Amino acid sequence: MSTSEGHLIFDGCDTVELAREYGTPLYVVSEATIRARIAEIKSAFLEKRPGSRAAFASKAFQTLDMCRIAASEGLYLDVVSGGEIHAALRAGFDPARMYFHGNAKTERELHMALELGVGRVVVDNLDELRALNGIALGIGKRQPILFRITPGVDSHTHQYIDTGRIDSKFGIPLDPSVRGEYIGAALGMGGVELKGFHFHVGSQLLENDSHLKAVAIAIGFIAEVKRDFGFEATELNLGGGFGVRYTEADRPKGLAYYTDAMCDAVDALCREKCLAVPSLAIEPGRWIVGEAGITLYGVASVKEIPGIRSYVAVDGGMTDNPRPALYGAKYEAVLANKQGLPAAGKYTIAGKCCETGDIIARDIALPAPEPGDILAVFATGAYNYTMASNYNRTPRPALVMTNAGKRRLSVRRESYDDLIAREI
Repeated sequence: MSTSEGHLIFDGCDTVELAREYGTPLYVVSEATIRARIAEIKSAFLEKRPGSRAAFASKAFQTLDMCRIAASEGLYLDVVSGGEIHAALRAGFDPARMYFHGNAKTERELHMALELGVGRVVVDNLDELRALNGIALGIGKRQPILFRITPGVDSHTHQYIDTGRIDSKFGIPLDPSVRGEYIGAALGMGGVELKGFHFHVGSQLLENDSHLKAVAIAIGFIAEVKRDFGFEATELNLGGGFGVRYTEADRPKGLAYYTDAMCDAVDALCREKCLAVPSLAIEPGRWIVGEAGITLYGVASVKEIPGIRSYVAVDGGMTDNPRPALYGAKYEAVLANKQGLPAAGKYTIAGKCCETGDIIARDIALPAPEPGDILAVFATGAYNYTMASNYNRTPRPALVMTNAGKRRLSVRRESYDDLIAREI
């Protein structure tokens, strides 16, 4: 959407004015879009499935503001570190509504989680299980847990975000010689209470076939555990991974495309195997916030290599968005101050870091760019702010939350003094 001045409008706000007021690079995240996605979670899943839960996967975008939004909407929270737990608590989030994930939780983090009353610990391995049991017994608690299982599903996504394969650092492989040791150990421990199981098959999945294969494997596993141990799971966490639109090549589906199919499969398979239907949970992260965010950059220079490529260098890069460098993520971009003008050619957006691989997007059609222009990159709401770094002593950007034409500073820009504040 453009104004009469040819400016990009995002959630009712003039992005050029945002860049002038708050500087660049600048994260801009729409609270209105986030709440609309949460409303879809309620209508497509929670209201259809009484007793179900939805947790926001906070690693995608954890700020105090986002934790408060999730709490106000009645979501649970997926956390993966002591730091995420601490931040959520500072935002006023109820620890009883947290799922604590991770494949290498420290004893300090486990102590913290149990003492605070975290609702579920999602156990990844036997060492963690033993440590958790000892801590719980030591403080006189019995901690509810889920086991994360590895369903062995190839999700046909980038290997770094394909988490459901057998060869994965996450979860318990379902080989009978392995899984029995876990189940037997947990059921014999006084400090933990096994509630059920969790799986996550991968991220940015635009089809539901991997989720459905994992559901069939998980329900089959639950039936075998009931047969072999007399334990019947009462909870099944279906994870997240639902895809969003990054470029015009992506064709994302509504949430119901995934959740309806998975719920129907759970019901049918439980009937077939004479199981009580467990309560279900989902953990979307990217799906809630990915398309809710954009990043604004200032154009620093334009450089043409005749017959090869034209580069547009901006004042940010892999420090505020490492995803292209990490796993080839693709984005779309526009010149926020030149909306409506015809494209003058295709340009590659280069970041400012001293790395050849610091490229934000390749071959983007743009009007003729000039130093001082404002470049807007779309769908940067997930895994940009939370993965940002200070490489090259680069301060992390400010973050502005918008809501139907209103805006507020949510995270201030780092200063150079912030970069050395911890150094002796």
